[in-house]
Amino acid sequence: MLPEVRWAVVSTVFFLAALGVQLAGGPAEWLYAGCYLAGGWAPLRDGLLALRDKTLDVDLLMVVAAVGAAAIGQVLDGGLLIIIFATSGALEAVATRRTADSVRGLLDLAGDHVTRLTAEGAEVVDTASLAVKDVVLVRPGERIGADGEVVEGASEVDQASITGEPLPVPKSAGDEVFAGTLNGTGALHVRVTRAASDTVIARIVAMVEEASATKAKTQLFVEKIEQRYSVGVVLATLALFFGPLAFGADLRPTLLRAMTFMIVASPCAVVLATMPPLLSAIANAGRHGVLVKSAVVMEQLGTTTRVAFDKTGTLTEGAPQVVEADDEVLRLAAAAEYASEHPLGRAIVSAAQERRLEVSSAQEFSAVPGVGVRAIVEGRQVFVGRGPTVYVDDVEVGTITLTDRLRDDAHAAVAALAEFEPVLLTGDGEDAARKIAAEVGITDVRAGLFPQDKVSAVRELGERVMLVGDGINDAPALAAAHVGVAVGRVDLALETADAVVVRNELSTIPAVIALSRRARRLVLANLALAGTFIVGLVLWDLLGTLPLPLGVIGHEGSTALVALNGLRLLRKSAWT
Repeated sequence: MLPEVRWAVVSTVFFLAALGVQLAGGPAEWLYAGCYLAGGWAPLRDGLLALRDKTLDVDLLMVVAAVGAAAIGQVLDGGLLIIIFATSGALEAVATRRTADSVRGLLDLAGDHVTRLTAEGAEVVDTASLAVKDVVLVRPGERIGADGEVVEGASEVDQASITGEPLPVPKSAGDEVFAGTLNGTGALHVRVTRAASDTVIARIVAMVEEASATKAKTQLFVEKIEQRYSVGVVLATLALFFGPLAFGADLRPTLLRAMTFMIVASPCAVVLATMPPLLSAIANAGRHGVLVKSAVVMEQLGTTTRVAFDKTGTLTEGAPQVVEADDEVLRLAAAAEYASEHPLGRAIVSAAQERRLEVSSAQEFSAVPGVGVRAIVEGRQVFVGRGPTVYVDDVEVGTITLTDRLRDDAHAAVAALAEFEPVLLTGDGEDAARKIAAEVGITDVRAGLFPQDKVSAVRELGERVMLVGDGINDAPALAAAHVGVAVGRVDLALETADAVVVRNELSTIPAVIALSRRARRLVLANLALAGTFIVGLVLWDLLGTLPLPLGVIGHEGSTALVALNGLRLLRKSAWT
């Protein structure tokens, strides 16, 4: 049980016992004292610590109001304030814990133990003790304990927890598997490729926890005005107390009205209006394989006005194939591209290997993103440029024709984002770019762009542009965009984008935008609800006679309602 929940329960028990004794005509002072201490010590501590840092915390206002009510004989009303405030704090703590647990629970999917294969045989070890290159046995029906590569066996694996794929995926030697996914009917030998702390699931958890520690712009604005507002509440409370007394008003009703005002005017609900919806949205997106790096990004996603796509590795699978090339040109290009990590380079090398061409070693390899690669091959300088066109000692010797397959979900994703007037930004030639754009339904095409040109194009499109890329040669543009979203290569994209689509499916992009919009609507609804309660209760207290218990219930009830409202985005139905 959380400490906040435990103390709220203890405080409530004392209050109910005191109320029963009081109604029976017995002495209930010590029971009320227990209620005040159990429910009020933590807010008092937090308030005093904040005061030491020269900030005024709403917790301190609540404790002062409760003590003030007790000082004028309203012990029951003060106790009611304490238990409702403590219960509200407990609900907030539960909400925060639930948001964290919903994502951290993913780590449990990998299990605590795995079967490691060694030269001496099989042994059961802790998952956390696995090292890269260890080989583990995954029996039928077991969860895979580490990210790795299948080295023996064949099966089908349910990857829904990572990639969101609805059907099990066939796996055999050479295929990648992820920790936490469920093995089917076959046995697999899996070589570990990532340490336990570096698995996709672990990264999702770490990224979401890091994002949860950030604050959105709306939250920062609320916190900025909270201090001034809280000071204003204190000054207004003092004026409501000393002003009437100066004109001969009675002490007890004057203090009671001032304490009621302090309670109902406190901005507790406003403070809680922003972060619960955004943090819940971050957690929900994380469960569906979309890493949103901060609350700021989650808020910005919903303000997107234009969406731009990279082509290779984004709208297409990024696994091009050579369809036409002279053997000698292909051999030289493969030698120069051998050390390259670009999809085009890998395709050229694979094609040369398939043709069983003799590929020489290259020296002095260098690559310029968006331009090409250069190396010394057999004493000659070979440059593979855009096209790709191959030059030997600055003389063009030929071109290589490649084709890339469109992603299966590209057309549907672009259609779902039609309201954002999708744009294609690519370094490819005009003809190839327009061919792909026509297939997915994009009419605005910017082709032949270098990485720096993509940055300029993003800025020309407006201030709220989302760029979707693979993080390979569009990192500067991802950074320049209002929101940069990376798909495909998780390792590289984690460092370059604001959000990462781990499941490698474009369909999650409209889904996370819709989730962000819903979170923003909830934030605005929460702020409106909190403001309405505060204004209504304050006017009632100033223009009429607001009973302290009703003021307490109205104020703390609105705070609890706002906190719980934000948790709605943790539900599965919130992800469309």
